[in-house]
Amino acid sequence: MSVKRPTMRDIALELGTSAVTVSKAMAGKPGMSDELRMKILKKASEMGYEYPHSSRLPLMEHLEVGILIPDRYFEPDSFYADIYKRLIKKLADLGHFGLLEILDPENEQALSLPNLLTAKHVDGLILLGEPTKAYYRKIAQAGPPVVFLDFYDEQANADAVAGDNSYGAYRLTSHLIRLGHRKIGFVGNRKATSSIMDRFLGYMRAMLVNDLEIRNDWILSDRELTGGLVKPALPEELPTAFVCNCDITARMIIGQLQENGYRVPEDISITGFDDYPPGSDNDIPLSTFRIDQNSMIELAVKALLERCAGEQKPFGRLVVGGQPVYRESEIPYEGES
Repeated sequence: MSVKRPTMRDIALELGTSAVTVSKAMAGKPGMSDELRMKILKKASEMGYEYPHSSRLPLMEHLEVGILIPDRYFEPDSFYADIYKRLIKKLADLGHFGLLEILDPENEQALSLPNLLTAKHVDGLILLGEPTKAYYRKIAQAGPPVVFLDFYDEQANADAVAGDNSYGAYRLTSHLIRLGHRKIGFVGNRKATSSIMDRFLGYMRAMLVNDLEIRNDWILSDRELTGGLVKPALPEELPTAFVCNCDITARMIIGQLQENGYRVPEDISITGFDDYPPGSDNDIPLSTFRIDQNSMIELAVKALLERCAGEQKPFGRLVVGGQPVYRESEIPYEGES
């Protein structure tokens, strides 16, 4: 009968510390007293811990990973709820545990750390969905390794994994231009999240490359800075097409246009982004851009586990690509330019 070998987590439990601290002690990393380091190494020896022979950093077993999601992004059938389910499955497949906490607006405003961190329940944290800048920068300084998922900030001490939002919006806008559209607007509050800002920049790039006018009255806001969706105010003169920052907004503006007597796509073409959520049978099949979500999840988990294992390198952003999906919400424009 085989005897279970002790892991770094077992050593941490014996000493009342974290697996990350144990990993750093064994790797000779700075950030702790010599007394604590010697205590950890002594306990590892007593428990019969076997050091890996590979020069590669070990990924620890049975880590507890926190997943923190701002309340405004988490609905039962939302984009982030779907990613959360996939995160939990990926962690479980690797032998780790995922613990969810919803960040309520009051704690976010007060810059209160989540219970996952204050109670020292987790070895690392994935922050899914972009809270306020002040909040996520505080999280990045809180101690355990943190990975930002679906947003980034080059000034925060955290790795980030995000979709190629700029390129995706560039592809969609360029597609509309190839179809003959010259009057193209954008729907999304570009100051709300880094993802929307990047999608807006992709739209702008396609317009500028093709020497097309970017009109301020065709840049419509779809949400408050706190994330709540609002119906955009339609301009007096409408473009022939809109690039929307997400599918939810695209369907919202389609409904709004129809209420005002416009046909989609016959009068105005529409594109979305994310390819989520699926529309109903009565919805116009939406052209959109689908980011490779599985790759985003795999890279986020990999980056966090490597940090938990003690890897030291500059923080960076990993960008995941995707592909456009063309359906029936846009058609060639044959009117006057």
